[in-house]
Order: sequence, then structure tokens, then C-alpha cells
Amino acid sequence: MNYQQIIEDIYEEVKPLLGKGKVADYIPALAKVDPNEFAITVADLEGNKYHVGNFEQKFSIQSISKVYTFAVAFSHLGDSIWQRVGREPSGNPFNSLVQLEKEDGIPRNPFINAGALVITDMLFDVLKEPRADILQFIIGLTGDSSIDFDKEVATSERENGYRNAALANFLRSHNNINYDIEEVLNLYFCHCSITMNTNELANSFLFLANGGVNPLNNERILSLSQTKRLNALMMTCGAYDEAGDFAFRVGMPGKSGVGGGIAAVIPGELAIAVWSPALNAKGNSLAGVQALELFTTKTGKSVF
Repeated sequence: MNYQQIIEDIYEEVKPLLGKGKVADYIPALAKVDPNEFAITVADLEGNKYHVGNFEQKFSIQSISKVYTFAVAFSHLGDSIWQRVGREPSGNPFNSLVQLEKEDGIPRNPFINAGALVITDMLFDVLKEPRADILQFIIGLTGDSSIDFDKEVATSERENGYRNAALANFLRSHNNINYDIEEVLNLYFCHCSITMNTNELANSFLFLANGGVNPLNNERILSLSQTKRLNALMMTCGAYDEAGDFAFRVGMPGKSGVGGGIAAVIPGELAIAVWSPALNAKGNSLAGVQALELFTTKTGKSVF
């Protein structure tokens, strides 16, 4: 399979879409990003890498970080997680307050904002230094020690994160946040602000293509069963309230972020990361989703 030629062809096909969406300007620090940027990296389990576009440019991964925080919490707490968060698609915007109120403070899944705040709260139970430990976890998956938080983005989110603060307070009112709300919010905004490029992002998802084992050092991150369940959550809940259409079009478990990144996997084979900052109406990368659809179409590879 000539992945290099395939992703180069994809790049040419999606070029007309670049810049046609809208960057996430409700976070002021993200409003500065060039909407015409684009990159793809494919990393397979044999150690091969294929790139096109500006694959060395770091960007804010935003909600993709929720995969890492969930993986850490799941590895420590196992199925007890499901006492505090569900595993159903939301069908509503990722920051919905209405849904949380209707469901008595139990978020629909770990990848909407309310669910990710609950998972972030859990990290204080299982990590001595949650901020540093999450960063080290990601560095361990990529082998790249340059990965870091973006203080400007984290500050920008904190200063404008009124809805997330409302979600956290509502969760606390239902006894589903145990630690100090300000500490939980600060950790949440920090891990969402992490910057990576598509090469690092693809590398970091390889453990989900490899049965839960980090191919860099053969360390088991999750059990086979847990890996299956995390991939299932990404398939059903990873693209906000566009998850059904993403599964229909792309056919890979994946997680998107409003920074324009999407990471996805084909279990047993590869991980792929795409970045294009201009978003569609659902908050997913407009050109990125199209690129991933073209990838599974041209390669004939998907989970279906």
C-alpha cells in the first residue's frame, strides 16, 4: 500500500476546502491560527511514517487530550469509572448544560466537556502530580520531550471558560466533582492546551492500534478489553454530536478537537492524524474529516 502517494493525492483533493470553515474564535488564542494550514501523518505498527503538509507545526490538541486523560483514569480505576460517567453518544453540543441537568449530573460520555471534567477530577485520585504526570504520559507515548502545555491558550480558555465553569459547578452540585473546582478547571484547561504536531499525534495513538501496548517500549497501557472499549467510545462519541456521520463517512475510531486536529486508528495496523484548523458547524475540522474519508475510501481500510 503506497500510503505516501495516497496522502499526497488526498492533499490535492482537499485543497479547495482549506480555509472554508471557521477557526475556533471563541477561544481568543485559537482565533490567530491560519485557517489554511494542513497536515497529515500516517504511522503504522511496523515503524513507517508518511507525511504531507506542515506536519512539524505544533497546534493545540484541545479535546483530543481527553483520550489521554481517560486512558490514564481507566487504567487505574477500571469499570468503576462508569458510576460517574456514561458511555452513550450525546446527540447534543459538547458543552450542553441542558443535557447534564436532565440526566442528574451524570455526563453522557467521557468526551463531552462535562464528562471530561469528571475524568479530570478522577486524576487527582490516581496521580501525585496530575499536570506533570499527564504530560509525561503523552511524552512516553511519543518519545518527544518537547511536548508541553501552551500557557497562552490555557490562560485564554480559563479567562473565557464560563460555560465550563458552569458545568463544573453543576457537577459539584450533584456530588460528581470531588476536588476544588478551580483546581479541576485549571488542570482541564492545561491538558486541552497541549500542543503537538501530526507526527507526534499519530505516534501517541499507536497504542490504541496495538492492543493497548505502547510500541515504543512494549509497555502495556490498557488491557485488550479496555483498548477495545476506548476505541468503541471514540467511534461512537469522538466527534462531538457528529459522531454518527463521522462513523458513516470515515469508519475509524477517532477523536477530534476544536484546534482542528483529528487522530484515528485502524486496530492492528496504523494511526493517522490530520490537522486543518477551519471547522465545520459541529466543531470538527472541515478538510480533516474529508481527508480521513478519502483515506479509508482510497485504501479500502476501515473497521467495517
